Amino acid sequence: MQVRVRAFARLREAIGGDLTLEVPEGATMSRLLAAVGETSDQAGEALFEESGELRGYVILMHNGRRVRRAATGTLALADGDEVALFPPVAGG
Repeated sequence: MQVRVRAFARLREAIGGDLTLEVPEGATMSRLLAAVGETSDQAGEALFEESGELRGYVILMHNGRRVRRAATGTLALADGDEVALFPPVAGG
């Protein structure tokens, strides 16, 4: 199945833009994030700590709804879903 990944700001730069990834049927958000991290060294470093944990600052959205970090291992994706990745919002 195909899932669209949209990244913003510095995550977009690291990942190289929006992606459409092929993942197995019933793949979880965690599996998708791992696949995004495997697209390049820069993507992996932007998304994951050296320990393999998702960086604490990454904000996740699934089809327009915020996803709690604890839910990434159980949230099953479907064909045509859209996942958005945001860095922390800052400004002045």
